[in-house]
Amino acid sequence: MQTAIHTTARNAILTLMLTLLAGVASAQVSFWQNEWPKTDFAKKSVDFIEIMSGGPPKDGIPAVDNPKFIKVASETRLDPREPVITLEMPGQTPRAYPLRYLMWHEIVNDRIGGRPVTVTYCPLCNSAIVFDGRLDGQELTFGVTGKLRNSDMIMYDRQTESWWQQALGEGIVGDMTGKRLKRIVSWMESWETYSKRNPGGLVMDQPGSSRPYGRNPYVGYDGAPRPFLYSGENPPHGIHPLMRVVAVGDRAWPMDRLRKEGEIREAGLTITWKDGQASALDTARIGEGRDVGMIRVRDAQGRDVVHDVMFAFAFHAFFPDGKWMLGN
Repeated sequence: MQTAIHTTARNAILTLMLTLLAGVASAQVSFWQNEWPKTDFAKKSVDFIEIMSGGPPKDGIPAVDNPKFIKVASETRLDPREPVITLEMPGQTPRAYPLRYLMWHEIVNDRIGGRPVTVTYCPLCNSAIVFDGRLDGQELTFGVTGKLRNSDMIMYDRQTESWWQQALGEGIVGDMTGKRLKRIVSWMESWETYSKRNPGGLVMDQPGSSRPYGRNPYVGYDGAPRPFLYSGENPPHGIHPLMRVVAVGDRAWPMDRLRKEGEIREAGLTITWKDGQASALDTARIGEGRDVGMIRVRDAQGRDVVHDVMFAFAFHAFFPDGKWMLGN
């Protein structure tokens, strides 16, 4: 009898909680529609309760469009160990996108050889991914919604104002729900490493916005005990949530293992670690951050492979059944 009563009570409480959550989500959508009248909120692949404000409004973090570039030899502002996102596309002059700019803009909409390219960086997840802006016969450009899911940036495309999960390149709200952007091979490395390998290359010039470029607004973040604005599970195996991991598909290699071994050959890949790159999320001045090293991921033919160096909590959030490559 008591068991039946307890079960009934639990079910009543669960029903009440679900009703309250549904009410909160409905209120959220009503509020969002004022700011996003073109977004079709009837189309979605995630629960709205998972989406939260990161603080800034739509375009409060302004994406950079049509960035200007200068020659490597002309760049004098970057510290040697400062991280840059490198693009070395076949037949094109190499380009570097310094994190000192992406830290404040998060998205750069560029064109390379007539091809739309979107460079993204989410500081809260340390996720740096480059996307092809072409999808289903149209070209997309992106902005920052100011919203987060699992502490990861939600982007929007300006053509349909659909919302996209940056860590996955997947549409989650609006007309583009379920669509996937193609990722372009890129990697993060120090300015010194890039410039020495590409003396004839290009580097993104400082945007015209008034921002303290070169400064880190998230001082000490990657040494914090917990991620910011994240309430999900911690990674398994005792891995610190803010440990960097090399994510290739649904596999993740912890950075401390790579630092220790230097080179790992697994799953048809060769992953190498080399020192010399500063953390952009440590000290106030980006170029003075502690050394977190640089990663290259290549296949059996020596070709660079699409990957991301993200925080462990983000990998676990988006790949809950992912495989952790811990070695012996």
